[in-house]
Amino acid sequence: MASNFAARANQAVMQSSPKWRLVVWLLLMLSASLWTLQLWQNGARVQSDILAMLPHLQQDKLTERALNQVEATLADQVYIALVAKDETTAIAAAKLLMQKLAADLVARGKQGALTDIRSADMQLGEVLGQFYFPHRFKLLTAPQAEALASQNIESLLEAATAQLYNAFSYANSNLLAQDPLLLFPANLLTLAPSSKVRASQGILLANQGDNVAAVVMTKGRESAFNPNAQLAQMMALTVALDAVEKDYPDITVLKAGALFHAIAATQTAKSEISILGLASLLGVIALVWLAFRSVMPLLLAIVTISSGLLLAVTFTLSVFGELHLLTLVFGTSLIGIAIDYSFHFYCERLSDTERSAKATVAYIFPTVTLAFITSALAYVGIGLAPFPGMQQVAIFCAAGLLGAYLTLILAYPLLAGSRLPAGSRPLALAGTYLACLIQLSKRFTTPLGMGMFALVILVWCLGGVTKLTVDDDIRHLQQSPASVTEPENQLRQLLSGGTDNQFLLVRAPNEEALLQQLERVSPMLNAAIANQELGNYVSLSRYLPSHQKQDTAYRLLGEIYQTQLEQVLTSLGLDENLKPELQAAYLAAKTDYITPATFFTLEAGKQLAPLWLAPNEANSPVSNGALNDDGASAEHGADHGADQGADYGAIVLLGGIQQIDTLKARFAHDESVQLIDKVADISAVMGHYRLLTLKLLALALGIALLLFSLNFGFKKAAVVVAVPALAALLTLATLGLTGSPLSLFHALALILVFGIGIDYSLFFASAQNHGKAVMMAVFMSACSTLLAFGLLAFSQTQAIHYFGLTLSLGIGFTFLLSPLILTTTLALTTNQLLTTKKS
Repeated sequence: MASNFAARANQAVMQSSPKWRLVVWLLLMLSASLWTLQLWQNGARVQSDILAMLPHLQQDKLTERALNQVEATLADQVYIALVAKDETTAIAAAKLLMQKLAADLVARGKQGALTDIRSADMQLGEVLGQFYFPHRFKLLTAPQAEALASQNIESLLEAATAQLYNAFSYANSNLLAQDPLLLFPANLLTLAPSSKVRASQGILLANQGDNVAAVVMTKGRESAFNPNAQLAQMMALTVALDAVEKDYPDITVLKAGALFHAIAATQTAKSEISILGLASLLGVIALVWLAFRSVMPLLLAIVTISSGLLLAVTFTLSVFGELHLLTLVFGTSLIGIAIDYSFHFYCERLSDTERSAKATVAYIFPTVTLAFITSALAYVGIGLAPFPGMQQVAIFCAAGLLGAYLTLILAYPLLAGSRLPAGSRPLALAGTYLACLIQLSKRFTTPLGMGMFALVILVWCLGGVTKLTVDDDIRHLQQSPASVTEPENQLRQLLSGGTDNQFLLVRAPNEEALLQQLERVSPMLNAAIANQELGNYVSLSRYLPSHQKQDTAYRLLGEIYQTQLEQVLTSLGLDENLKPELQAAYLAAKTDYITPATFFTLEAGKQLAPLWLAPNEANSPVSNGALNDDGASAEHGADHGADQGADYGAIVLLGGIQQIDTLKARFAHDESVQLIDKVADISAVMGHYRLLTLKLLALALGIALLLFSLNFGFKKAAVVVAVPALAALLTLATLGLTGSPLSLFHALALILVFGIGIDYSLFFASAQNHGKAVMMAVFMSACSTLLAFGLLAFSQTQAIHYFGLTLSLGIGFTFLLSPLILTTTLALTTNQLLTTKKS
C-alpha cells in the first residue's frame, strides 16, 4: 500500500512541469510573507515571558484565582536599595531617586514606564488609627484578653499608669476620656508587622551590617516580560540611578524584581539566537561549499533555510499570535535539519551527473517524503507536552521542515538545473569510509563477533541506565546570572526574607468562617517562625478580626464598662463624670463590627485587597494593590474575574521559607488550608510528562515498525527501527555514566533523535546502488545537525543545554550505527537468495 502510494506520488512529480511548480512555490512564499506581515501589524509579537513556557496546571477556580492574584501582585514590582555608610546619606539618596523617578512619570504622563513610586507610608498609622478607634470596644491584644478573662484588672491599671507617666506614650486627655485603660494604643501597634525595617522621614530603612539601606519601591506600568516595556523601565531606572550615583558616588545599589530576571533572560536568548544561529548557518554554508564547490548549491541551501524559517514563523504566529524567544533559540536547530533535503538532492546528483534535477527530485521523492512524515510526527510528539513554549517549538520546527520539503519538491527541479563541478573526491571519501565501516561490521556478523558486540552494548546500557537520576525542577527552565540573583538575595534579607512564590490559600464556606480560619492559622505560622521554618508572613487576620473574636473582646470589656468603671476612673484619678459617656459609647458599639467591606474602602485596605477572594465579583473588594512583606504597598494591576465556586478564600503571603517540607506538614491534614507551591506542582507535572514522553517514544517505535513493514518487510523494517532505538538507549546510558540527570527536556530530545535517526535509516535502507551518495548526504546531514544541536548544548539555559546535549549524543550514535543497515540489508538479501535457490 505504502509503495503504491509512493509510486503514484512519484509519477505525479515526474509529470508536473518544473515551471508551474516554481510558480506555485513562489505564490506560496509570497502568501506566507504577506500573511506574516499582516499578523505583525495586527499585534503579533515576540514573547520573552518565561512563565509562558510553563505547563498549565489543572486547578480549581479558587486556587487559580489565588495564583493569578499573587502573580499579578508580585510580577511587576521593582525594589531598589541604596546602601550608604550612614542614615542621612541613605535617606537623601532615596529621596533623590524618588524625585527623579517621579519627574520622569510627570514628564511622560500615561506613557511613564514606572508608577506607584514609594517607600514608607508615614500616614499609615494615623489612617488605621482613625478607622479602628470607633471599634476599640471590639479589640483586645492577647495579654489584655488574658488579663480580663482572669479578672486581673490590676495589671491593666498598672500598664495604664505607666503610660500616663511615659513621655513617649500616646496618652492624652482626649484619649483618656474615651479609653481610660489606654488599651487601644497596644492594639494599634499589633497592626504593624514585626520587621527588621523602620521608617524615617518617609523612607523605609534597614541595617546591613555597619551600613544603612534605604529601600524604594515602584511598579512597572506594563508587564516586565514585554521587551518594549523592559527597555522603557530600565531607561527610567538608569537615568534616575545615574543621577543618584553622581551626587552620592559611595552608594551601593541593590536591585530586585522580575524586571531584572526578564532582562537577563531576554539578553541571553537574543545573544544565543544570534551566536548559535549564525554559527550554525556559517557551518552549513561551509559544508555546502566544501562538498560541492559551487555557488548554486550554496544559494539554494540559503533559499531552503529561509523558506523553512518563513513558514515556521508564519505557522507559529497564526496558531499562537506570538513567538517566544526560547522558541527561536530551539528553532536555530531547524537550520541543521531543514538543509538535509538539499544535501540528499545534491549528493544524488553527484553520484549521477547525467541525471536532471527533475529526475533527481523524482528519484529521492519517496524516501524524502517518508522521512519528512516521520520527522514531522516526531515534532508532533514534542507538541503533546503541556508546555505552550514546547508546543511552539513543535509547530515552528514542523512548519519549517514543511517549508524545506516544499522547496525541494517545487523549486529545485527548475532552480537546481545547472550542472555541478566534478564531485568525485567527496564521494570517494564517503565511499572509502563506508567501505571501511562495512568491512568492520562484517566481523560482527560472526557468532563470536555478534556476541561480543551485544555484550559491550548490554554492559554499557545497563551500567549507564541504572545510574540515571531524574530532575524535573522547573527552575532549570531559566536560571538568572549571579549578577541578578546575588543583589536580590541581599535585598531579600534586608526585607526580612522577602516574599516567596509559595503561599497559603485558606478557604471557608462563608466570610465569618474564613476570618476564624485565618485566626487559627496565625499561631501555627508564628510557631513556624519560632522554629526557623519561616521568616515572615502577611495575613489579613492581623487587620480583620472575626465577629467571634470581636464579640469575645466586647464581652470581656463589659466587665470593665458595666461593673468596674468607677474603680478604674478612681484608680487613674479621672473624673467620674466620664462614666455615663463611656458606658453609652460601649453600648452603642455592640452591633458595630469591623468588616472586610468597610476595611477595603481604606487606601491601606485596598493595598491588602488582593489577599481576599470573595466567591463572586460583586462581593469582591475593588483592589488596585497588595502589601509586600514589610508593609509597603504593591499595586495590583489586573482584574482576574470572579470565582464561581461557593468558597471564600484568603491568601497568606509567606517569606523567608527555610523548611518547605516541614511547613507543608503543619497543614497536611487540614483541608481548609492549602500550601500553594506552583514550582513544585509544575515540576510534578514535568515528571509525569517525562514518563509519558518516554512511553510515547516506545509507541512511536512500534508504529514505525508497523509502517515500514508494509514497505520493506518485517526484518528490514526491524533493522531500520533498531538503529534510532539503540541510539536512544545508548544516549540514556551515556547520560547516566556522565551524571546528567534525566528530565522532560532529555525525553523530548529523544523524540527528535528518533525522528532524525529514522531519516538516516530510511535513506540507507533505500540506497540500493547509491550507498556512497547516501553516506555523503548522511555525513553532511549529521554534521549540520550536530552543529545546530551541539551548539545548543553550550546554552546558558539548562533546559536548552539538556536538549542540545541529548540530541548531540543521539545523532552521533545514529550516524555511527545507520551505515550498518547496508551490511544487514546485504546479509538479509543474501539469505533470501539462498533460501530461494534451495526451494
